[in-house]
Amino acid sequence: MSRKYFGTDGIRGEIGKSPMTPDFALKLGWAAGKVLTKKGHPLVVIGKDTRISGYMLETALQAGLVAAGVDVRLLGPMPTPAVSYLTRTFRASAGIVISASHNPYQDNGVKFFSSEGTKLADEIEEEIENYLDREIETVSSARLGKVIRIDDAGGRYIEFCKRAVPADISFSSLRIILDCANGATYQVSPHVLTELGAEIITIADEPNGLNINHHCGATSLATLTKKVKKYEADIGIALDGDGDRLMMVDHKGETVDGDEAIAIIAHYKHQEGTLGKDVVGTLMSNLGLQQSIEKLGLNFHRADVGDRYVMELLRKYDGILGGEGSGHVIIRDKIPTGDGTIAALQVLNAMISSGKSLHELKQVMKKYPQTLKNVRISKTIDFKNNAEIQDAVKRAEAQLGDRGRVLLRASGTEPLIRVMVEGDKPDETEQLAEDIALVVENISKGVSD
Repeated sequence: MSRKYFGTDGIRGEIGKSPMTPDFALKLGWAAGKVLTKKGHPLVVIGKDTRISGYMLETALQAGLVAAGVDVRLLGPMPTPAVSYLTRTFRASAGIVISASHNPYQDNGVKFFSSEGTKLADEIEEEIENYLDREIETVSSARLGKVIRIDDAGGRYIEFCKRAVPADISFSSLRIILDCANGATYQVSPHVLTELGAEIITIADEPNGLNINHHCGATSLATLTKKVKKYEADIGIALDGDGDRLMMVDHKGETVDGDEAIAIIAHYKHQEGTLGKDVVGTLMSNLGLQQSIEKLGLNFHRADVGDRYVMELLRKYDGILGGEGSGHVIIRDKIPTGDGTIAALQVLNAMISSGKSLHELKQVMKKYPQTLKNVRISKTIDFKNNAEIQDAVKRAEAQLGDRGRVLLRASGTEPLIRVMVEGDKPDETEQLAEDIALVVENISKGVSD
């Protein structure tokens, strides 16, 4: 079945435009409820980020769920990974997050967690979509669901995060700038770091419904970098609007991305003997990360882009660490989804345990420059089987040798072929990417050598 609404990370769009309308959210809640009630009388927890539209969608979703006979627990503003955790602790049948992650406030979305706190299986999402085409049928009054607001949800998550750090570790020697992106972490992550002893200066922690991710957070590090330098902090930590993404800044003001965070955590966990033999990245993960992992004698696997695909490979290889350069880091022995706060704690733990700065720790990985070219195409191109394109790729790969790599990907949302060339010489990668992009463009236009 081809899915009409669900993407790789739930349903997302601009508020007021299909599908992000109150009537659709009502129907979505009912449809999800119909699927869940097949296995008895379910309980669903709902969390949201700080977008102004979250109140509207929350009300509509809970009405639909209740109409289907589902009990609901409202968590209020809560990071996405916290909803994953609380879904499990409440023994809920499912968890729902109302968030558009790193998108601006005009967008919003709905994503689901299973009872295990993982992304909902494709077949369940397809079943929900099937019910979206039906008319709402409300259960009898005696079978309607009940709604209760949970007042201590934040405190539960704070304690969970603190348990991710050994009891004998204190962050009292660290000065941290924490950027909450005016998002879902503003009430919890500062408490986690403070209660673990750190001196923190918090920024972007005053959400007003409209300023989430606005010139702040994991996708906009300029202000965080300035604050790290101004206050001579040891580290800057940036979370995104729903708290599942992490980017960092070291004491010199240099960015430390998701790939580098994974490398740091991998080396620390390998040293303490808790890592295992397999680490998972994506097709876009930096070559330097792969080399850093392989130098440890470990296996590095590349999943399709998207944290749900990273999780699939982690399960396959029974790995505990994976993620993306964008900052989604999954530490599976702590929580079965990306969690920016938990990932940051592991990096801070490595700093304290090793006595090294973040700048020193990130040297375990040599980061290769990446050049990305987006080629707009007028017709579908089977680039994997096109002789001219593959010849251009092979020429580039031969020139790079083991100093880099080439990747072509079709966009899932736009008529684009993405050409990525990675290597140790920026000018060279730029030229090689341009050469391949030109071949792809000519094929699209019907021009051939």
